[in-house]
Parts: sequence; C-alpha cells; structure tokens
Amino acid sequence: MYAIVDIETTGGYAAANDITEIAIVLHDGQRVTEIFETLLRPTVSIPYFIQSLTGINHAMVETAPRFADLAPLIYEKLKGRVFVAHNVNFDYSFIKHHLSVSGFDLVAQKLCTVRLARKVFPMLPSYSLGNLCRHFNIEIQNRHRAGGDATATAKLFDHMLRNNGHEHIIQFLKKNSREQSLPPNLPKEQVEQLPYTPGVYYFHDNKGRVIYVGKARNIRYRVCSHFTHNGTGRQRQEFLRNIHSISYQNCGTELMAFILENIEIRKYWPVYNSSQKSFTPVFGLYSYEDQNGYHRLAIEKKKANLKAYYTFNTIHEGMQLLNRLSNKFSLSTENNDTVDSYNARVFEAVDYLEQTLPTFAVMDERADVADGSSCILIERGRFYGMGYIPSDATVYSYDELKTYLQPYPENDYIRGLVYQYVQKRPEKKLVFQ
Repeated sequence: MYAIVDIETTGGYAAANDITEIAIVLHDGQRVTEIFETLLRPTVSIPYFIQSLTGINHAMVETAPRFADLAPLIYEKLKGRVFVAHNVNFDYSFIKHHLSVSGFDLVAQKLCTVRLARKVFPMLPSYSLGNLCRHFNIEIQNRHRAGGDATATAKLFDHMLRNNGHEHIIQFLKKNSREQSLPPNLPKEQVEQLPYTPGVYYFHDNKGRVIYVGKARNIRYRVCSHFTHNGTGRQRQEFLRNIHSISYQNCGTELMAFILENIEIRKYWPVYNSSQKSFTPVFGLYSYEDQNGYHRLAIEKKKANLKAYYTFNTIHEGMQLLNRLSNKFSLSTENNDTVDSYNARVFEAVDYLEQTLPTFAVMDERADVADGSSCILIERGRFYGMGYIPSDATVYSYDELKTYLQPYPENDYIRGLVYQYVQKRPEKKLVFQ
C-alpha cells in the first residue's frame, strides 16, 4: 500500500515553516483507491513569491483547518503505508516534523519517484515532475498545487509500474537499502563506488562546483552518514537538494586526510563549509626599524601582507619565545651599542630561530594500499608537504625525501595537527642525523 503525497508550504524547511496544502493519493499497487486533499491555515505568513507560484493566498486559507486539527486523520492515512513523493525527503521531513509537534510519531518507508524514474527510465535529460510529465504526455492540472501535483505523481507512478518499476521498488524498500535517504539528484552508483579508506570527499552542485569538502577515516561510511537523518533546518534541506555528484581523493592516513581537507577548503571556499574557513593564526613575530635605526622584534597581531618569522595562537606563546631570544642575544637593551652592533644581534637571533625550528618527517603505514609509506614533512618548523615513499626506496636525507613529496601551502592549523600527532605518537617521528 502506498501513500503518494504532495504538499505546498510557506518556505523550504520544516523547522520554521508551515504546510498550506496537502494531498494524499492512496494506491494499492494496482490503482488509486482514495484521494484526500485540503488547504491548511498556516501559523506564519505566506511569502508573496510563494503566493505567486502556487496561487494560494491568505484569503484562501483564512477559514481552513490548522494542521494540528487534521493531524490524527493525516497520520491514519499515512500509517503503515509506503510514503511516496517526488523528492520524498522534502515532503517527509515537513509532515514528520508537524505530526511530531502534534504528538504523532510517523515512521514509514520512503520511496522517491525522482530516484525511481532514474532507474526505470535512465538517461532522460531531466527528472523534474514537470519535465517527466511532458515527456510521457501526462497532463498536470493545477500545477504547483498539492492535488494537481500528487495526482500527476500518481499517474507517473502508474506508468513506472507498467514498465517493470516493481523490481526497482522491491530493491529500494529492502531493509538494508539506503537509497531513499540519498539526495534526489545524487546517483546511487557514485556512492557505491566510494572506497572504505581515509581520504577527502567533495560534494558538487549541478554545475560541478565544489559546495562541500569533508575528511574521513572511511570515505564510504562518512559520506553515507550525511544522509542518515532528515533535518528540518533550511541549510540542511538546501544542502541535500544541491548535491548532484561526489568525487574523492584517497589518503594514506587519517592525518593526511585532515591536512588535505584544510588545504582544499581554502582552495575552493565551499559554500557549506563553515569550520576552518575563518581559522588564521592570531599573532606573529615581526621586526621593525625604529626612528633611530634599531631593528626591534615584537609580537603583533597577524598581518596579511607581511610575512612573520613565526606565528602563534596565543600572545603568551609568542612572548615566551621573544623573552628567550631577548635573554640569549641581549636584546632587551642596547647597552650603548652602535646601531650596527645591536642589529647584528637581532639578525643573529632570527637566524638562530630559523635554524633551531624543528625539521622532521612523520612516517606511517598506508591505509589505502599495502605498498610503501606515507610521509609528512615539517621543515624548520613549517609544514612543507606530504606524499608517499615506495617500499623499495632508500632515503638518507631530507633533500632526497622531498623528491617524493608534493609541496602544499602552510598554515598554523596544519602545523598544529602534525605537532599534536607526533606528541601522541613519537614513534612516528623521523629525524635524520
């Protein structure tokens, strides 16, 4: 038994919007057995552009029942039936949310007619309801109204059943099938091809643009976890609708995936990534020349157009280093030194800092293949890059090591990841003598 559903709403996400119209077409797998449709009076105003799209205005719903008034009836019609809709996660998220507010817990199997149409009729140019109905000469009366769209979806459903749709429905509704939870525009085959290895994955929109970058210890599991619940917020609903394809890069270790994620977020600046976008080191060690010609070392807020000798997350960390340099090279006072003599000690302190900053490699087994090792290089305190060393390679110096590595942009976030890792796993740290 199926319940083919369509709704009209005041906006694109359930948490802050209401349903203005609902239609439920009951279908027994052979034919339509009942049609229920009604306007609903929302508790929030209907935006003008939605009034223009649907034709539903405030006057039309002024005397209509509230959703809560009909919640028991709606729940009874949906209970125990497969919930069918065109882009099912949208309709289901709205109805489940508003039923929950009214005290009813809807738990139903879902069937998306977008995804079903892709299986039954592959390679069509578009799978929107309007374009599918035009392609199959299915008339839609009252387009963008719940009754008209639900009836058209039922006719499309009938057409798919007559074209071996049952076989695909059986697969969709299997207990271990997650296909109905996938975004409507994302091919299942792309998810099935994802590896069970560490790496970075990319969600793309309909124009191929990267809209989200994520890292994972296990790419397949992590990607699927994005689609395991129907969030009711605006951003989540938009996010799911905009995912049209997935790509990925394998990484030898989870640490490499963390690093590459940060690099790729800063490269593509994806619209749905918020963390790490705003991360910048807060303080830096700089030198400046005073009015008497003396070079001074100072801790300043990070400057975008000036390279720091070193950067810090806290001013306390920076002041500790500055005090050590001042004491070691007598920089706290000029001691009647000439400008040249004092400045020479400042330059000596800077050279000392650069020479004593750590250089080491992080070597680890690869999780993606059985051959070779992964390598991450810190050179004089800064992240140089990463790559893979073949198992038959013999490396005696950092210069040889660098021939196997891909250089990458460096920042405090990446450096902090590597330092924290070797602090916990010192056996992974390699220092050439």
